Amino acid sequence: MKKITILLISLFVFGFVNAQNSNLVFFTENGEAFIIFLNGVNQNPSPQTNVKITDLNAVNYHVKIVFNDKSLGEIDKNIFFNKGKETSYAVKQNKKGVYTLKFRGEVPIAQAPQTSNNQNVVKYTTTPAASSTTVTYTETTTSTSNNDDDNQSSVNINISGDDSGVNFNLKVPKDATTNQASSNTTTTYTTTTTTTSSSSSNINQSQGTTQTGNVSNYNGKTGCNVPMTQADFLSAKQTIASKDFEDSKLTIAKQITSSNCLLASQVKDIMKLFDYEESKLEYAKSAYSHTYDIGNYFKVNDAFEYESSIDELNEYINSQK
Repeated sequence: MKKITILLISLFVFGFVNAQNSNLVFFTENGEAFIIFLNGVNQNPSPQTNVKITDLNAVNYHVKIVFNDKSLGEIDKNIFFNKGKETSYAVKQNKKGVYTLKFRGEVPIAQAPQTSNNQNVVKYTTTPAASSTTVTYTETTTSTSNNDDDNQSSVNINISGDDSGVNFNLKVPKDATTNQASSNTTTTYTTTTTTTSSSSSNINQSQGTTQTGNVSNYNGKTGCNVPMTQADFLSAKQTIASKDFEDSKLTIAKQITSSNCLLASQVKDIMKLFDYEESKLEYAKSAYSHTYDIGNYFKVNDAFEYESSIDELNEYINSQK
């Protein structure tokens, strides 16, 4: 009975931890305003200098940061982070003067600092935000009788919007039935147009474009659709390797793999990050169904130290068929 109780408590805690969402914080140290796109969707329609995005339910996202000052360029990369944490990134220049994301730390959400006055908090959305643009048309009509154009009236029209203004003068005949100048009249018309705000550049969400050389000659069975790009994989691998404890490495490796598609060679590279044979075997089993060139899975055997691990993995693979 005691064992059953402990098991139920463990399952409850495990389920609670995995159900937790995460927060991401992005901020600039020198006040550069920016807009964030996660997986191609705008999260903060107006430029901000400090943005917290809440309720994230995955452990990796494609991040695109577009600065209000276009001369600063853009940041375009994939990030990986721990579930149930608030992870912070500084948006800053590197030694080459190029803006990038610098990891600043992570804390459990329950221990996250309170929202500061200059921080814009938004809930993660997969729906593009709509922004309204108001354009005002102002028409001013005037006439004069003490000039050479005594039989004409002057109409000044000014059109102003968010980006530019147009001003021109138009001469029109006065009312033929009277020789009097019309009184000054000012009429203002306001129209509102709604535009859908999305990524400023069409972000290609399909991954694996740089992997074509690795998979173009593969015609065997596949376990998933499109493998990670090499750049994304290297970023994921670095995240896993940065952890000090074996359990943390294994947890993050499983999280990343479960939401992506890998090559057999990439699975082998991740296995080599583990110190213990047991961890390598556990990860190899979990990654099997998330491997593109599943027919090449024999390659992961090179990461094992013992023949018994290879035999156990083969038994597991055979049980999945």
